[in-house]
Amino acid sequence: MPGTPMKLFRIVSLAEGVSWLLLFFVAMPLKYGAGWPEGVWLMGRVHGGLFVLFVFSLARAAVDADWGAREIARAFAASLVPFGAFWLERRFREESRAAAGSR
Repeated sequence: MPGTPMKLFRIVSLAEGVSWLLLFFVAMPLKYGAGWPEGVWLMGRVHGGLFVLFVFSLARAAVDADWGAREIARAFAASLVPFGAFWLERRFREESRAAAGSR
C-alpha cells in the first residue's frame, strides 16, 4: 500500500484515467462496431469502481495536503476529460521537481 494519501491518489488517478480510455477507445468501439456489449458492461463497472476510489482518495489527499477548493475542482475536472489524469500527473511531477529544486 502506498505510504501517503497523495501517492495513493496519484496511483488511483492514473488507474481511473486508463480505465476511462479503455472504456471509451476499446470497449465502446467493440460494442458498436463488433456487436460485443459485454466489454462496456465489464469495463464500465471497473471504471465506475475506480472513479469511486478516485473521489475518496481525492478527498483524503486534499485534506492531507490542505488543498483549497480550486485545487480540488481542478483535480476532479481532470478526471472527466480524456487524458486528464495524465495531465494531472505531469503537473504533480513538475511541482515535485520545483519543490525539490528550491530546497
